[in-house]
Amino acid sequence: MKNIKKISVLLIVMTFIISCACTKDKNTISGKVESIEFGKDGYTAKINTDKNEVYFATISIVNVGGPQHYKQLKQGEEVALKGEIWNTDTEKHIKVKEIVSIK
Repeated sequence: MKNIKKISVLLIVMTFIISCACTKDKNTISGKVESIEFGKDGYTAKINTDKNEVYFATISIVNVGGPQHYKQLKQGEEVALKGEIWNTDTEKHIKVKEIVSIK
């Protein structure tokens, strides 16, 4: 009886670990570029997602890993971005570490 309980707990823990590893990356957003505002070291793109959420994406050469990974987004493009997400009282932000796709 003790072995059955131990095996059950082990299976539950393994299932939890596998399910967490397979979930979508929560640090990725995708949507349409609404506007661009240029700054000193890069630019901030206003992204409107399919869920009608607005994110302000800060994109710079340093944060994306160098000039070979840096791309200038244009208004109206569909993009997917990966990075560090944080919220202020009224806005959602992402510091972009990778430009996943541009359409």
